[in-house]
Amino acid sequence: MEEQTSTLLRDSVSSAESSHRNSTKRTGTVWTAIAHIITGVIGSGVLSLAWSVAQLGWISGPICMVVFCVMTIISSNLLCDCYRYPHPEIGPIRNRSFAEAVRCYLGKKNSWIAEIFVQEGYYGCGVAYTITSAISMRAILKSNCYHKEGHDAPCEYGDSFFILLFGVVQILFSQIPDFHNMEWLSIIATIMSFSYTFIGLALSLAKVVGDGEIKGDISGVSTAASVQKIWLSSQALGDIAFSFSYNTILLDIQDTLKTPPPENKTMKKASTTAIIISSFFSLCCGCFGYAAFGNQAPGNLLTGFGFYEPYWLIDFANACIVLHLVGGYQVFHVVT
Repeated sequence: MEEQTSTLLRDSVSSAESSHRNSTKRTGTVWTAIAHIITGVIGSGVLSLAWSVAQLGWISGPICMVVFCVMTIISSNLLCDCYRYPHPEIGPIRNRSFAEAVRCYLGKKNSWIAEIFVQEGYYGCGVAYTITSAISMRAILKSNCYHKEGHDAPCEYGDSFFILLFGVVQILFSQIPDFHNMEWLSIIATIMSFSYTFIGLALSLAKVVGDGEIKGDISGVSTAASVQKIWLSSQALGDIAFSFSYNTILLDIQDTLKTPPPENKTMKKASTTAIIISSFFSLCCGCFGYAAFGNQAPGNLLTGFGFYEPYWLIDFANACIVLHLVGGYQVFHVVT
């Protein structure tokens, strides 16, 4: 009975594949999927994890990052099996987005509710990427100003021009039609993310070695009011959760993969690998940043001017942030 069912499903998938063969050519591999995932996961938010660890302390901070890592791997692996329906490997129906999967498995009414939250998430990512890019571009000017005028100089620059500039760039890149045509952009963005993450990590490590001490407390930043501590800790948890979030675009990435092997097997391998890589860098940046600055950890290691010199390296790192966010914005833009 099981063999007959498998045969019927294979025949159905062959028919469905042939009808869509001319419309979509899928050439993605494990490596392109990893590039897409890292572009969507590792953002400049990784540089703010030192502040998050500072709010939670040496014990709770690293534990929370490990927990979110495990949760993301489990949830993403479960979602990988939702790409094809009803069978995760040979089901003839493809769910090319998160909303389609919800509609297929839970019905149209539930898909409307899910779509509201998904679009809200896309909107939040767009706002965060735009503002962060503007801050990084402004940080380049401030870094040069501090280098010339001194660290106490009133180097102030507005954000409006840089926000508009980022918008113009996105209009140009938005002409890329879909995931199948933006592998090169994700690869560049991935390289940029590794570049500024390595720089932030190296500068933090150098400061720890230079100071000759590991700063920070077990319980993190102490506050006069318990309500304020709860608020800051909740904000820190939100920052950590945001740095692991990408499941809303998982099925869009999976839809780029070629077969064989089955898409769910390839995507599980890519997802697990990418999350482990991103978690490693998140853990290192958060912990080394906290060790370097202790409870005075800035909101961002590079734009918060925890470091002033070498200024050219700070400029390069912030330029990498901007280039990565250009690609990251497009990853979320394409699926909307």
